Amino acid sequence: MHTDSVRCLNATGFHNMVYHEWGSRDNERVIICVHGLARNSRDFDELALALSRDYRVVCPDIVGRGESDWLPPGQVYGIPQYLNDINTLIAKLNVDQVDWVGTSMGGIIGMCLAALPDSPIKHLVLNDIGAFVPAESLQRISAYLGDKRFDSLLDVESYLRETYESFKKLTDSQWQHLAKHGVRLLDDGYALHYDPAIAQATIDSSADDIDLWPVWSAVAIPQLLIWGESSDVLQADTVRTMQENKNLDLFSIPDLVHAPSLMEVDQMGKIQAWLRENRAR
Repeated sequence: MHTDSVRCLNATGFHNMVYHEWGSRDNERVIICVHGLARNSRDFDELALALSRDYRVVCPDIVGRGESDWLPPGQVYGIPQYLNDINTLIAKLNVDQVDWVGTSMGGIIGMCLAALPDSPIKHLVLNDIGAFVPAESLQRISAYLGDKRFDSLLDVESYLRETYESFKKLTDSQWQHLAKHGVRLLDDGYALHYDPAIAQATIDSSADDIDLWPVWSAVAIPQLLIWGESSDVLQADTVRTMQENKNLDLFSIPDLVHAPSLMEVDQMGKIQAWLRENRAR
């Protein structure tokens, strides 16, 4: 794994976005993997290693998360900022096209980029996110965000196990990995590895549904939709409507809530196989 950063522009200055790479930097096939709202790039370590057989894999910490800088006080955490940052990253990578894997928020970023004219995204994997997100699910998510503190990594791991029910089949070593990379060390213990201001931004925007149907209808590239069938973020009615798109393939996982970890063998294998099968499309 190689770690680097790129300077991105915000409304009052600059911030650094850190990203991790796997595979050969000479590989013209590039895939970008983007995490969910309160997660970070190290969620993709195992998937990135698997994909690096075929790709140069790039996994950024979206601003305010992981090792990336936080936005200055008063700046807005939202999709426009994330789109600008990713565009800066792609420019630094000096590539004309990329494939994309996005979990939840990362999928929304991918959809928004893929919908634009002359988009560099050529294949899109959406992990438990679709064209409509009900306000109730946003409110549930906002309830577990915040400036939480822990005395030990074991306490962090316990919190993650309680919070991320969809990760229930992970091994002990995988949970330890998530705990290790999901916190920052403070003088008085550990805090989660994201800016607490993200929690307030989520609360402020959770009163209304997220309607991305106009965005999603403009996405004309091959897509793989990974769906936890018990997800409250990606509901069955949304999936059925999305399936009307001939460019969409569905990988559904029974009895799983939002969002699949992409750390389990069958999930990683499905992504690898789909990308290989659709290479020529």
